[in-house]
Formats: sequence, structure tokens, C-alpha cells
Amino acid sequence: MEDLEPLGCVPVDGRGSLPFALVHGESLVAAASWALGEAGIVLFDATVGFEEVRASGRDLVLHDPLCPLTPVGFLEGAADRCAETGAVVVGFRPVTDTIKRSRDGGLRETVDRTGLREVASPVVVPAAVLGGLGTLDTDDFPTLVSTLAEHAPLEWLEAPPLARRVRDEGEIADLEALSRSLR
Repeated sequence: MEDLEPLGCVPVDGRGSLPFALVHGESLVAAASWALGEAGIVLFDATVGFEEVRASGRDLVLHDPLCPLTPVGFLEGAADRCAETGAVVVGFRPVTDTIKRSRDGGLRETVDRTGLREVASPVVVPAAVLGGLGTLDTDDFPTLVSTLAEHAPLEWLEAPPLARRVRDEGEIADLEALSRSLR
């Protein structure tokens, strides 16, 4: 059987207007879409139904526009790893913030961050896993990853710093500054 390039999607639902904010003069969704194309991934949009994606027999690369500067090479590597292993491949960043437990309305002990992960981008779903799913809700990547973990093994790939998720326009400015410093 011939190898098929994976399909790719940049979902915007559930993310408010942030995917349309600008990073280096381009919308986050445009930057993420460009990266998928440069990685050799066949981009499709929301007009393509899930049934058609499943029927394609191709792996699916989901690239969150809130991780707009994820490097092309990392996207390629994640797609290749999925093809090699048949596992769902999940890009992540280590948690660096201080995490506290809450109890009785107050903050308590600090949680050990060792092993904590923040889902980043991409999430690559093998064709065989897609075939067993009735739906694929891409509104929230952490929830998506939890759902996928019920259907297939996960392989976690530590994403580079440029793949970090932005939560607001202030973080976009920080990401731009980081990208300029890495040139």
C-alpha cells in the first residue's frame, strides 16, 4: 500500500477571536496553516466533514492556531512518528508555573511539576484510530487528548519553546519576541 501524506486541519472553533489576532503580521490561523503546508501535510478546512476525513485512510494532523509558531520540522517529525508507531502523537510543553492545590476555599501545598505537561501542538491521530471514532471534537485539545487516550496509546513529544500556546494577545507579543531572539 502506498504511503499517503497526512491530512491537516487548523481548528478555530472554541477559541474565540484569538486565532485571528496577528503574529508577525499574519493571523495565527494563517501562520499555523502555512506551517502545515510547508510540512507536506494536505490542508483541509471546516467544509470537509469528519466522515470524509475518516474515509480518506490518512492520518490527521491537528495544529492548534493558538500554537502558531510551532516549527515545521516538529510538525513533520510528529506526523512521521505517528506513521511509524500507529500511536496518537501529542506535542507538549513541560509545566513551569507553580501549581497549588486548593482545599476549603484556600490554597494549600505546592504540586510537584515533575511530569506535568501542557498539551501544545500538534495532535496527530492515526487513520486506524480515526476509523474507530464517531466524532472528533477539536474545540479543546486537552479534552481531545483525554478522549483519544481511551482509544489508543499516546506518545508524548516535547515541543520546542516556539510551539507554546498563547492565551491572549500579550502572550503573542512574548512569542514574537522569543522567535526574534532565536533567529
